[in-house]
Amino acid sequence: MSQAEERAGGGGTLAHRVPDLGALELLLAVARLGSLGAAAREVGITQPAASSRIRSMERQLGVALVDRSPRGSRLTESGALVTDWARRVVEAAEAFDAGAQALRHRRDSRLRVAASMTIAEYLLPGWLLALRAQRPDTAVSLLAGNSAAVAERLLADEADLGFVEGLTVPPGLDSAVIAHDRLIVVVAPAHPWARRRRPLAAEELAATPLILRERGSGTRQVLDAALGGLARPLIELSSTTAVKASAVSGAGPAVLSELAVGEELAMRRLVSIPVEGVALRRDLRAVWPTGHRPTGPARDLLSLTRG
Repeated sequence: MSQAEERAGGGGTLAHRVPDLGALELLLAVARLGSLGAAAREVGITQPAASSRIRSMERQLGVALVDRSPRGSRLTESGALVTDWARRVVEAAEAFDAGAQALRHRRDSRLRVAASMTIAEYLLPGWLLALRAQRPDTAVSLLAGNSAAVAERLLADEADLGFVEGLTVPPGLDSAVIAHDRLIVVVAPAHPWARRRRPLAAEELAATPLILRERGSGTRQVLDAALGGLARPLIELSSTTAVKASAVSGAGPAVLSELAVGEELAMRRLVSIPVEGVALRRDLRAVWPTGHRPTGPARDLLSLTRG
């Protein structure tokens, strides 16, 4: 045995030299109740298991702790001393547990969500309503922005869970695909494209100035990649609602999520224009910092999106 081990009172780590909490709680129960059987019932184990645990603790410490007799169980002198120490260890463990519960409560009392515009406007309200039914005491804050802004919020620890619509997962984030979406070309009924008999060619769409979201938005990323480049925007706007309103007003053609224009198409405020030669589909993803899998309310919200 090395000198360091001798000073420590034996080899191995502290976990190997100190009895576990269950054994210490059992010893405290024996001291309080004066009976190994009563102590076993209090901690929820059988009397043979309790006897075995006490013997194991005595071997581990190298001293006798309990004298057993037909009249009950009595602590030895060493057992009384160990019990005093055990009481302080158990009290410290109880304080540790209370602190951990407080941390969990603080974590579970709030949820910070960052989401790109389409998801924030058309999918998250339903998910958050379902989450509220599960966790009525959790306060939720929503930060809406483009996909690049969502990544920034997560990496700056300003959000617990994010949702993006882009082609790729931003660096530093893990992800899970939660849904799929389709982009469609829409115009006002008076626009010349509304009277077309044939689908729009991908090349013509790419060459046409469009009402577009700002750079960094998932919608624009997907459209740019699918068409191999875009003409200079007719108008550049920072929200899906603004793009849609501009298209309805007749300002020009726009490319929007199918989720965003259902009502406008049904009421003929917008007309969908078929496009050939290109697939305008995209994945919708939940994202979180690499290596930090969502927990608590964030985990529950992620489960709801998959449902």
